[in-house]
Formats: sequence, structure tokens, C-alpha cells
Amino acid sequence: MNIGPYSLANNVFVAPMAGVTDRPFRQLCRAFGAGYAVSEMVTSRRELWNSLKTSRRANHEGEPGPVAVQIAGTEAQMMAEAAAYNVERGAQIIDINMGCPAKKVCNKWAGSALMQDEPLAVSIAEAVVRACEPHGVPVTLKMRTGWAASHRNALVLARAFESVGIRMLTVHGRTREQGYGGHAEYETIAAVKAAVGIPVVANGDVTSPEKARDVLRATGADAIMVGRAAQGRPWIFREIVHFLATGTHLAPPLVAEVRRALLGHLEDHYALYGEYTGVRSARKHIGWYVKALPGGAEFRDRMNNIENSAEQFAAVAAFFEALGTRMDRLPVPSTSEQAGAFAESDA
Repeated sequence: MNIGPYSLANNVFVAPMAGVTDRPFRQLCRAFGAGYAVSEMVTSRRELWNSLKTSRRANHEGEPGPVAVQIAGTEAQMMAEAAAYNVERGAQIIDINMGCPAKKVCNKWAGSALMQDEPLAVSIAEAVVRACEPHGVPVTLKMRTGWAASHRNALVLARAFESVGIRMLTVHGRTREQGYGGHAEYETIAAVKAAVGIPVVANGDVTSPEKARDVLRATGADAIMVGRAAQGRPWIFREIVHFLATGTHLAPPLVAEVRRALLGHLEDHYALYGEYTGVRSARKHIGWYVKALPGGAEFRDRMNNIENSAEQFAAVAAFFEALGTRMDRLPVPSTSEQAGAFAESDA
């Protein structure tokens, strides 16, 4: 699997998710077998580039390549400038966000709202490609099947995007109207794959190794992208990679391994966000890890009242230390747990 000049380790990717796929989480997913990871979306608004939020999202220190940055915006020239800005700061691949369904994004006519204005969407893609070509940086794009069930235009746009130089397309199998409700459909993704010659990535409801296999078969896609199902379960990537290669399942991870991974994740998280923000933003990650574990609900309630990183870190360490005296490995997740029914935005 290649994107431009970059050869990827495998075809199982982690989706860019606003508020989730920061550098520590991307690195964790890569360590657990994800073949590719894209940053949270970075705004194209120049006046926000130096904000703390954007600087954190654009932090790639120590991140293995290729470094992929997703940009969002509504004007072709601003998006081209944002692409160039991020390339100067180490981006090796630029991804255009036309998939985010969040109201705060779509109300500004960014994200999946751009699919309503096909000429504008194509002009943005063309401008970004033109800005990146001199640097040898490939441009990819993530979109939905359309704005609404009555307006599924991913196929038309896919052909246009390929014609202006987009090098890979990711299609989430839902319309903007659906948000994250209902079920993803894969017929549109299959139609896109059949219509273009560039790699196509299937996204939406990939929650287990079996589902990954089935989605690849149904769509003919070159790769699959896992989003919400990786929250609190980053080892899903190695489980999927192993299953696709062998048809057999890996055993659930050792409790000791999860403890070590989560504590390392917390250290990286605190280092990026600092004490105050780090403790508070880490709560959701910890909650996802312990959600289905014995005593997890009670621990999450207690942990959410902890105000400093040292105490939070020690509490997590103690929780998994105690869990390890009861079981060697995590329990096999149920079907409902595999569904990954979380509320974070998949961009």
C-alpha cells in the first residue's frame, strides 16, 4: 500500500478524530499495528495557526513517518496556504477534510458541508494539490457518501478529485445527514473504488477483525480505516492485521501489557498538554480503557474527581495492578463493546 512515494506498513489505518487522535494517541495506535495515521484536523484560518490548540495538533515530535496532516476550511486559497504552512513544518502528506459532520464545522461550510458545492470542493482540492506538488507532497481527501440520502454524490466528486491530482480517497459510508447514526453502507464506497484508479479507503463501522474482512470484500477497497472502535482499544489494529493475514484471532492483550501501554500514553499525554489540561483531557481515554472492565464504572467515577497528574497516574497504575491479580488477559469484548458506540467526532 503506497501513498505517493510512501510505502505503508499495512492497509489498516486509524481515522483522524477530533479531540482524540493527537500525537500520543497516533503513536500508540502505530505501536499497536496501525499502518497509517492522520492528524486531527488543523484549521486553514491563518490567525489561529499560532494558537495553543493548533500548535498541539501540529506537533509531530518523534512521530514516525509519513507524517500526515489533515486541514479543514472553505476557501481554496486559504487551504492552499494552510497546506504550504504545514508542509514547511514537516507534513509529508496533506489530507483534506470533507468528511466531518460536526455542526460547528458544517455551519461554517467546512468538512462534509463542502460536498453540497461541488465546484468549490473541486477547486479546493485543485488548489491544495497545486501548493503541494512543488514539494513532492501527495494530497489525499476524506469525504462522506454525500450530504443526504437524496444527494449521494461521492462518485461524481471522486472522479473530479482524481482528475485534479488527489492521490488517495477515504470514504465514510454515511451521509452528513446521518452523522454517526444508523449503519454505514458500502455500496457507494464500492462504486467509488470501481470508478477511480487511485487507492480508496473504506471507513465506517469497522469494529472487529471480521467486520474489517467483510468491508474489504464488499467494497474492494485498498484499505480500511478504524475510528471509534480504537478508543480505549488501540490493539484492535494488530488484531485486524493478524486476522486478515491468517484468518485466526489473537488472544486478548495481557493486563500487564495494557497497563504499560496506558501509563506510557498518559506520560506522553501530560507532556503534550501540561498538568491542568492533560489531567482533564486524559479522563476520556482512561474511561474508554476501563469501560468494560470489572470495576471500571466505579473507577471511572472516582478517577474523574482527581485533579492532578501524579494522583491520576498512580490510580490507573493501581487499578490495573489489582486487575492483574484477578486475570492475566483482558476479557474478550462483547459484540456491543466491539461496536465502539462513542460520541467523538470522526473527521
